[in-house]
Amino acid sequence: MTDTAMTDTVSFASASDTREQKPQLRELARGVYGYISDFDPNCGFIVGDEHVVLIDTRPTPRMARDFLADIRTVTDKPIKFIVLTHYHAVRVMGASAFDDVQAIIASQGTLDWVHERGQADFDSEVGRFPRLFAGVEEIPGLTVPTLSFEGRMSLWLGEREVRLMCLGRGHSGGDTVAWLPDCGVLFSGDVVENRCGVYAGDAYIQDWAGTLDAVAALRPEVLVPGRGAVVKGADACAEAIALTQSFLSTLIGSVRSGIEAGEGLRGCFERAEAAMKPRFGDWPVFQHVLPFDVSRAFDELNGIEHPVVWTAERDRVLWQTLRG
Repeated sequence: MTDTAMTDTVSFASASDTREQKPQLRELARGVYGYISDFDPNCGFIVGDEHVVLIDTRPTPRMARDFLADIRTVTDKPIKFIVLTHYHAVRVMGASAFDDVQAIIASQGTLDWVHERGQADFDSEVGRFPRLFAGVEEIPGLTVPTLSFEGRMSLWLGEREVRLMCLGRGHSGGDTVAWLPDCGVLFSGDVVENRCGVYAGDAYIQDWAGTLDAVAALRPEVLVPGRGAVVKGADACAEAIALTQSFLSTLIGSVRSGIEAGEGLRGCFERAEAAMKPRFGDWPVFQHVLPFDVSRAFDELNGIEHPVVWTAERDRVLWQTLRG
């Protein structure tokens, strides 16, 4: 089944989201910028003495060119590095719009993820998020990291350190946060969301709480979440981290209760929705992420350690099972 046919027969919650979101440039510290949407994936960049480092890109080259145009309103320095906080197509497929990049940097876990499931992820996400893939025909292929690291590495922009750290499994098996210790700015990728639905379909949900504890221990003053508004102030950053933890603990707790009660996937989904909707139901993309989150939680609690690859067909079957 083609992606077009899939979206014709299945109405994902995200498919009804047709309102364009124009990201806004936000200066977070000297030379540090976020490119922030209402609730689409955020990205950003850091201007050094000689060049620019990007933190994630946009979903397609067409959308990335808009990002580039906004970067050029503040600097004409060359873009030499792209850092991927993790790999989902909505974050990385715009990379080809940036010419003369010296390296695309990601964790080894993310590089492995690309090789294992990158094409399936691309096919799946194009079907899930039609609005976010304007100009999809321009994408030349998967965005493959050219430089990978284990644990942590640092990029130096003059005297400024951009510290890339894998703090544990969470949203994916290769999450990286970008930490600027000189100014307290943290780009968290989708490890932390700010009052937006937390996608856990490819997650290690029970590990994620510990990873968030490690994020909190950095005590960021400014946090660029995967989705949602920039968070400023140490207390507000701690609250955003805690809210992400609460979303996930409510999810895993309700699914665990369903399994213990002998319920199947559909029953666990209904239980989780009832438990989560009063507190999180008005968060953007909540209705979209919940079926995928419950499916992954159900698998994980039933002993499936690694997330099952999502395909366009698997998306369709799940949605019809839980939302049909």
